[in-house]
Amino acid sequence: MVLKMGYIEETNELKLDFQKIAKMSGQEVIPVAIQNADTNEVILVAYTNEQAMLESIKLRRLVLWSTSRNELWHKGKTSGNEFELMDIFVNCEQNSLVYKVRPMNGNICHTSYKGKANNCFYRRLDMDSMKLINMNEEK
Repeated sequence: MVLKMGYIEETNELKLDFQKIAKMSGQEVIPVAIQNADTNEVILVAYTNEQAMLESIKLRRLVLWSTSRNELWHKGKTSGNEFELMDIFVNCEQNSLVYKVRPMNGNICHTSYKGKANNCFYRRLDMDSMKLINMNEEK
């Protein structure tokens, strides 16, 4: 299942959401970087709360907290592209995590390039032009 991408996913314009944290007022969450256990690629950065973390540990699957929907987010539950939770790392200040996961089936992000799955970090910033460059197009 490939979801339709929107403007923000397709543009080469830099449109960073510096208000994201402010919009989450009242939510008790910490950031979690999701890393592919096999390739060490960073797949995405999301948020977790205590409930989502404990559910991840219990199921040994990637469960996050959706800050926009205010609910548990079982990554890949509807698409079938779930992730097995391999390891959890805690930073020195205990205010962020790294989850090492193994993709179980198919895409790792809702985006793709010519039908091939992306991770969520498929663009790099050209610091001279301040434009985003799709790394798939550089190859």
